[in-house]
Amino acid sequence: MGDDSEWMKLPIDQKCEHKVWKARLNGYEEALKLFQRIEDEKSPEWAKYLGLIKKFVTDSNAVAQLKGLEAALAYIQNAHVAGKTTGEVVSGVVSKVFNQPKARAKELGIEICLMYIEVEKAEVVQEELIKGLDNKNPKIVVACVETIRKALSEFGSKIVSLKPVVKVLPKLFESREKAVRDEAKLLAVEIFKWIRDALRPPLQNINSVQLKELEEEWVKLPTTATKQTRFLRSQQDLKAKFEQQQAAGGHEVDGDDDEEVAPQVDPYDLLEAVEILSKIPKDFYEKIEAKKWQERKEALEAIEVLTKNPKLENGDYGDMVRALKKVIGKDANVMLVTLAAKCLAGLAAGLRKKFGTYAGHVVPTILEKFKEKKPQVVQALQEAIDAVFLTTTLQNLSEDILAVMDNKNPSIKQQASLFLARSFRHCTPSTLPKSVLKPFCAAFLKQVNDSAPEVRDAAFEALGTAMKVVGEKAVNPFLTDLDKLKLDKIKECADKVELAGGKTGGGGGGAEKKEKPAPKAQPVEEPTAKPSGPPKKAPANKSAGPPKKGKPAAAAGAKGKKVPESKEAVETELSLEVCEEKSAAVLPASCMQMLDSANWKERLASMEEFQRAVEQMDRSEMPCQALVRMLAKKPGWKETNFQVMQMKLHIVGLIAQKGSFSKTSAFVVLDGLVDKVGDVKCGGKAKEALTAIGEACSLPWTAEQVVSMAFAQKNPKNQAEALNWLANAMKEFGFAGINVKAFINNVKTALGATNPAVRTAAIALLGVMYLYMGAPLRMFFEDEKPALLAQIDAEFEKMQGQSPPAPIRGAKKAAEDEGEEGEDQDDEEGGGNDIMDLLPRTDISDKITSEMVSKIGDKNWKIRKEGLDEVAAVISEAKFIKPNMGELPMALKGRLNDSNKILVQQTLSILQQIATAMGPALKQHVKNLGIPIITVLGDSKNTVRAAALTTLNAWVEQTGMKEWLEGEDLSEELKRENPFLRQEILGWLAEKLPTVRSVSPDLMICVPYLYACLEDRNGDVRKKAQDALPVFMMHLSFEKMMKATGKLKPASKDQVVGMLEKARAVMPAKPAAPAKAGPSKAPASAPAAKPAAASAKVQPVSEDGGGFESKPEAKKVKPGGAAKGKGVAGKKPPVKANAKEEEDKSGPMFILVPGGKEQRIKEEKALKILKWNFLTPRDEYVEQLKTQMSTCLAKWLQDELFHFDFQHHVKAIGAMIEHMEDEKDATISCLDLILKWFTLRFFDTNTSVLMKVLEYLKLLFTMLNRENYHLSEYEASSFIPYLILKVGEPKDVVRKDVRSILTMLCRVYPASKLFVFLMEGTKSKNSKQRAECLEELGCLIESYGMNVCQPTPAKSLKEIAVHIGDRDTSVRNAALNTVVCVYNVCGDQVFKLIGNLSEKDMSMLEERIKRSAKKTPAAPIKQVEEKAQRAQPGNHNASLARRPPPDEVPTKLNQARAQSAHNEQSSPSIPKEFQLDLDMIENDHTRVSELPDLVQHKLDELLEPVTIPEPKIRAVSPHFDDLHNSTASTINFVISQVASGDINTSIQALAQIDEVLRQEDKAEAMSGHIDQFLIATLMQLRLIYNTHMADDRLDKADIFKLYSCIIGNMLSLFSMESLAREASMGVLKDLMHGLITLMLDSRVEDIEDGQQLIRSVNLLVVRVLEKSDQTNILSALLVLLQDSLITTAGSPKFSELVMKCLWRMIRFLPETIDSVNLDRILLDVHNFMKVFPKEKLKQLKSDVPHRTLKTLLHTLCKLRGAKILDHLSMIENRNESELETHLRRVVKHSSDLSSMKSDRGTEKGAMRTDEKMSKAKVSDILSEIFKKIGSKENTKEGLTELYEYKQKYSDADIEPFLRNASQFFQSYVERGLRMIESEREGKGRIQASSTVTSHGTDTTTYVPSSSTVPLGTNGEEIKPAVYYERLKILRQRHGLENSAKQEEDRPPLTTLLSKPSVASSTDMLHSKLSQLKESREHYHQEQPHSHSPTRSSSPATNLDDLKKRLERIKSNRQ
Repeated sequence: MGDDSEWMKLPIDQKCEHKVWKARLNGYEEALKLFQRIEDEKSPEWAKYLGLIKKFVTDSNAVAQLKGLEAALAYIQNAHVAGKTTGEVVSGVVSKVFNQPKARAKELGIEICLMYIEVEKAEVVQEELIKGLDNKNPKIVVACVETIRKALSEFGSKIVSLKPVVKVLPKLFESREKAVRDEAKLLAVEIFKWIRDALRPPLQNINSVQLKELEEEWVKLPTTATKQTRFLRSQQDLKAKFEQQQAAGGHEVDGDDDEEVAPQVDPYDLLEAVEILSKIPKDFYEKIEAKKWQERKEALEAIEVLTKNPKLENGDYGDMVRALKKVIGKDANVMLVTLAAKCLAGLAAGLRKKFGTYAGHVVPTILEKFKEKKPQVVQALQEAIDAVFLTTTLQNLSEDILAVMDNKNPSIKQQASLFLARSFRHCTPSTLPKSVLKPFCAAFLKQVNDSAPEVRDAAFEALGTAMKVVGEKAVNPFLTDLDKLKLDKIKECADKVELAGGKTGGGGGGAEKKEKPAPKAQPVEEPTAKPSGPPKKAPANKSAGPPKKGKPAAAAGAKGKKVPESKEAVETELSLEVCEEKSAAVLPASCMQMLDSANWKERLASMEEFQRAVEQMDRSEMPCQALVRMLAKKPGWKETNFQVMQMKLHIVGLIAQKGSFSKTSAFVVLDGLVDKVGDVKCGGKAKEALTAIGEACSLPWTAEQVVSMAFAQKNPKNQAEALNWLANAMKEFGFAGINVKAFINNVKTALGATNPAVRTAAIALLGVMYLYMGAPLRMFFEDEKPALLAQIDAEFEKMQGQSPPAPIRGAKKAAEDEGEEGEDQDDEEGGGNDIMDLLPRTDISDKITSEMVSKIGDKNWKIRKEGLDEVAAVISEAKFIKPNMGELPMALKGRLNDSNKILVQQTLSILQQIATAMGPALKQHVKNLGIPIITVLGDSKNTVRAAALTTLNAWVEQTGMKEWLEGEDLSEELKRENPFLRQEILGWLAEKLPTVRSVSPDLMICVPYLYACLEDRNGDVRKKAQDALPVFMMHLSFEKMMKATGKLKPASKDQVVGMLEKARAVMPAKPAAPAKAGPSKAPASAPAAKPAAASAKVQPVSEDGGGFESKPEAKKVKPGGAAKGKGVAGKKPPVKANAKEEEDKSGPMFILVPGGKEQRIKEEKALKILKWNFLTPRDEYVEQLKTQMSTCLAKWLQDELFHFDFQHHVKAIGAMIEHMEDEKDATISCLDLILKWFTLRFFDTNTSVLMKVLEYLKLLFTMLNRENYHLSEYEASSFIPYLILKVGEPKDVVRKDVRSILTMLCRVYPASKLFVFLMEGTKSKNSKQRAECLEELGCLIESYGMNVCQPTPAKSLKEIAVHIGDRDTSVRNAALNTVVCVYNVCGDQVFKLIGNLSEKDMSMLEERIKRSAKKTPAAPIKQVEEKAQRAQPGNHNASLARRPPPDEVPTKLNQARAQSAHNEQSSPSIPKEFQLDLDMIENDHTRVSELPDLVQHKLDELLEPVTIPEPKIRAVSPHFDDLHNSTASTINFVISQVASGDINTSIQALAQIDEVLRQEDKAEAMSGHIDQFLIATLMQLRLIYNTHMADDRLDKADIFKLYSCIIGNMLSLFSMESLAREASMGVLKDLMHGLITLMLDSRVEDIEDGQQLIRSVNLLVVRVLEKSDQTNILSALLVLLQDSLITTAGSPKFSELVMKCLWRMIRFLPETIDSVNLDRILLDVHNFMKVFPKEKLKQLKSDVPHRTLKTLLHTLCKLRGAKILDHLSMIENRNESELETHLRRVVKHSSDLSSMKSDRGTEKGAMRTDEKMSKAKVSDILSEIFKKIGSKENTKEGLTELYEYKQKYSDADIEPFLRNASQFFQSYVERGLRMIESEREGKGRIQASSTVTSHGTDTTTYVPSSSTVPLGTNGEEIKPAVYYERLKILRQRHGLENSAKQEEDRPPLTTLLSKPSVASSTDMLHSKLSQLKESREHYHQEQPHSHSPTRSSSPATNLDDLKKRLERIKSNRQ
């Protein structure tokens, strides 16, 4: 059992890896329980087992393996991280579990696989299982097949991808093992359930018996759709729905699911593509041209066999298609035509979308061939054209089909219509938009009236199918001309139609099955169904022809696009009798009678009555047509009296305005109106009437009619005025819907007119049209005479830059039309929208002769060039061409890969020419001609690639991007491993995709190749691929692209995923939808919608400080905008998005994450994240910052901050400024991130962003100063260097702002540290930056004295002086100015500090100093003011608020002034700064407001004695701060003085701080400044150690005084636990280092009272150890020990003292352990053991460090037991050190240690006092002591330890240790012990258990003075009060005690100490002070209250005076 006990104690994870199987079994059992117990799926516990799960399932012991499988299953089920193990675990299951004999193992293995699928890892599981099918062990194969079957059965075919499974299925059926075949059969049955007949083709080739068996099984299966029964974690909503169904009987939602499941799997996808191009017989192309039909038949039969393959590999089938097309088109043998058609159908079916390229090429030929009557030919052609249709879109074929719709041959028309009917069945309402359907319907309408019945029937069928697909309402507008009989026939056809897939139509179509009763089932059609209802059916334009005077031109023109869309009233033409009858009913009888009276007056009276009647008539009652017919009744428009005529015209206008005025009515009057439009008297009224008709019947239609009628007349006046009216009407109505084509020829006629008025009117009209159409309008008039063209150009020039006026008429109509037409997607409707569509185009197909095509394909390049030249000439001549180019596309395609590059370039230029000439119709050539252009991008010649790119862009300009991205053509290009091709395509896509609003899902096919490009060998390809990633992501989404990485190799995947994450950060936003939904309302709606949005956006920002309150108002504004957008612009979705955005912005901007900043600092220190240090920010820095910010910032703000558009940055900064005050704390909590983000902005080139950044920073630092915040090193180092870069900006305004920010920085960050950054800045290459940094350094020295110069003044100044010789004048001047500042501070010493300068530089410097000396005396006040301003800009209010009450000020100030005047007399050399300060303060007291509490403390500082011994040294006045009173800045300032190089300045600052620390009510003011103060003190200690002590000129008494002040201050500080605990670990480490160094400094002993000083330091160390934060100090000591052991130069004594401190800490651990953060301590120990492993520690000269560490760990284990192992959380990789092992060992043996408990009250924590020590322990301790005695350095310490040991263990036997030593050594030891005894007795021991020696010789700490808590005789703790009494007696005995009053008034610092024998530094100060005072006769009355040390040189009178005044002030205050 010995072994068992060994592993029983191990933790679970170690048991699971144990070599003993029982241990593993036990481990698995415990792990299983643990996994079931852990509730949090993201618990860190899971991570421990990540690497072990594979071992769980592959355990070599069968029993253990079973339990391991159970545990693994529990792990996968519960752990969030389980997915990471999928690959290795499933692979292990397949290889090691599926071959096990135990059924339970196999079951668990299968369950594990299924569980991985449930946690979203289906792809990986499936991949491993399919690999398992290749295993030689049939057991494994069977289990894998079974697992796949179960997975499919439970999860369904959506999750389990069937393609790879079906691929391997035939192979399984061929297996020799029956078990495998049987399992394969079960799998095939399961697959059949999901995909039905799609499984048949892949299994056609298996054994017929097997196939028969399968068929039998398949027949038995139920026909209902199979459903998923188990769901992924992400499908919980489906799961809930499924469970609900199960509960309700499972039959509810069957209908819904059928739709989802049925169309899922396409058999085509499951097939392997076959490559047939290489298998084409070599003589095929010769045979197909052979004269004998048999040879041609042979060739075709060979091809037919190949094309029967159901799926073909993509390739270049151009030649084959051309050959087949030729046979179909030209072969006389119908059998061959049939065969060729079959081949073509096979090709189209096998290639699918890839055949789209050739579709446009073959369809016209097939359609033409339908003239054949033979059924087998027709059938073959039908199959071919149907197969071709499925490879392309109806849109692409529409031109070709429409071309044959009016063919003379009825068969062709019939078959074209039938083809369309069949094609429509495959369409949906979205793929059959109005724009496509409209021209087809127009053609069908002709065919329903065709003489051939078969043509009519085909047209009815096609219309019926269209109606079924898109719904009756969508088709009806095109059928207004049909009579009811024909309409019924169409509806009948619609009912019979079965759409593809057996469904009832899509969208509205489904509802149409029952015709009218189902309008509400039409969600898709909703916009169409909205407004006006049945009475307003649009007529087909042709029926609206003029009733009497037929105007064929007009009728033809009316074929314009807008007519069917305007929903104006429709009327049939009424006979004259009916009109009279209707008119008589509404008009007075007299009016009717006098209408045609011969007397004009009667006619006039009749008109007046007519007008009155019309005015009073109701709209619904007004018979418009009847009324206008009455007006047109003889004399009608031939009326000779102008008054009657005017009335008549006016009435027409009225009727048009008030009634339901139809086009039928309009035709009655238009002719007459046009006839009168040029009339001088009646013209105006005629124009008004025309305008009214325009409003009633739409302007586009009216304009067409008016212009065509005007030009049908000969009257030039009418023509000119008609054009003028139109020009004006366009401005009033807008340009929407105007059919330019309809009247452009008339305008051309007008331009050529002889009458100048007509020409002028035409030119004016063109000017108006130009406003709307722009430059393309000129294309219509290119052929005009130069003189005329010049006039047109001049008119256009006038209009240049003007914007068209907003329409004022037709708005109601436009809105109504919009309601009707909102969903119409035909963008080419508007007149100005696509001008290209209006151009007259030439058909060049007949000019492209077969000779020309054969020339282009000739072998001789010269002839080929000739052919290309001819083509170019044809296109140039035609100017604008129709899309039909005959054979040309294929011929040109061949030339794109011509070996002669010149011809390739020429072909490209022709294609460019074609693009311009063809316009948008070019779309249909994208596949056959556009994609080959892309191929040319792979050419090795740069010029060819550039030409190809230009051509490509020219094409895209005409076609848009949609066609290019559809299908697999683009992905096929990317697949080619041509670096040129890849980089060009990716660059092109990166440029084009961001501008596209939506793309085809086929873009996804390109993604795998994009990923391949990311790892391409070529750097340029990789770069372009990275650039393209964000734009792909923009359209496809991050999630989809992430999913696509699943198929990559693991190594590639990691890399690609990283890039995707980066791309996500810079992903551009999708371009917004255009502002207008249709041209009709663009000008009106866009401006209308914009202000609403703008106001909503601006509102929140405008209310100062009320960011949140303003939100509801913003929301109120939105719906207004939304309503407008919906009604006018149809722009509903964007508004909704905006509203959502507003809601998102309502929460806080910054999120306060507790400890977030500390964690980031820790991570950066541990190098877990990149250190913020770069020359220019790389992507990984931006990405890292984005990740860090995501937890602290509102989502919307982060999106703005990391947007690629700078305007978003400006907006974000504006919002941050606005929220700064409200979210101060949160801003401070993520200050490091905010500053880092601003550093990134410093690298932007945009000035507006930079200015906004600087504005924010100024406000930020003002706020930080107000909040007394201090920048940490981490924040400063990641921000200041980058800010300093900007100080070199060329723009003055930026430099100025940066300088002011640097000034503000000094208030939140020590100036001395800023100095270092500025020094770095002076090394820049940018001369402006160097100059500004030097200037700033000068300002710092001027403001803060020489102590800011770091590391030392000498070193800094040498570096500064170097710049005096700089090439740049500004830098030289700045350097000189800075050195002059130093001179002003420290006088001639500057020459010593700057070192050797060249003669030239030195003379310049001397000259500058001389000049400055002349200027300085003039402006002392200004200097001080400037300094004050500089220290506190912008904070006047804060300072005023804290002034004392007004009545106090004058007295205090007067005293201060008197004092300073006194100073001036007694010491004339002192500068007068202080007097001036007081003046300023006094003059200022008028504005004082009362807040007295802070002031008391301020005035103490104000009245500190200030005397300045040397004229040149200028310490900044302490009352400087009172000018701009702020406690924090005062303390900051005083602390900065502590580190001053001038001893007196430092003493004075320390005295001020001591004053604060000694008064409890004020001491809190120091909170937050502790680290800062300790650092300043440490700097001063270093300065003394390195500089002052070495300087013989300095009085050692001064140094001693400074030391005393420092130690006194720190004792005060460390007596207050709340302040002491603020000291951070790093600062404590430096502090301990400084104090120990001071103790070991032999020079200190030489000073008088040096021993006393060292004792004080001892005492201070004890205080630091007791009062500091225990975690920080323990951590600091460990790090300090580590550092001291690393540096070999360090004295061993130093390490020893550090260890003694550690021992003391260890001894008190039982009391303090609860306040210690053990995780941090163990992390430090771990780091220590990493640097010093056990072996290395043992190699050290002394083994004490090793023992110290062991003692620490033993103590921790003893106190915490096994729980100590839970505190290793902060250690990332525990294997890096032996810590964990050691702890486990100690915990294990803790039972043995339990007998040795330490007595905490004793002095030696590590030793046991109450129990007998084991002999081994004694011998260890004694041998250690004797070792020390034997070593030179530690002899004395060893003797002391031995003495104390003997005292404690009087029975201890040291004889054995002395016996072996020499006689000399023995006597030395005895003598040493005697000396110690006499020495201690001589001193009179006060303490019970420890003694004092100058260097601390206690065993556990180097601070013997108070190394332990003293014990009384009975072992109780003695209270400090006892010692205080004793100390009092001692002090009085030695003349150190002052009067009792003093004691009561302010207990000296020592009363707070537990060790009386050590005098504190303050006591020393007291004693010095009292001696000074006693020596003065005239001062006996009172003891001073201020303990600020005075400068030795200040005269006595000054001091006394000051003390008296100080006393008075204090008594006044009380």
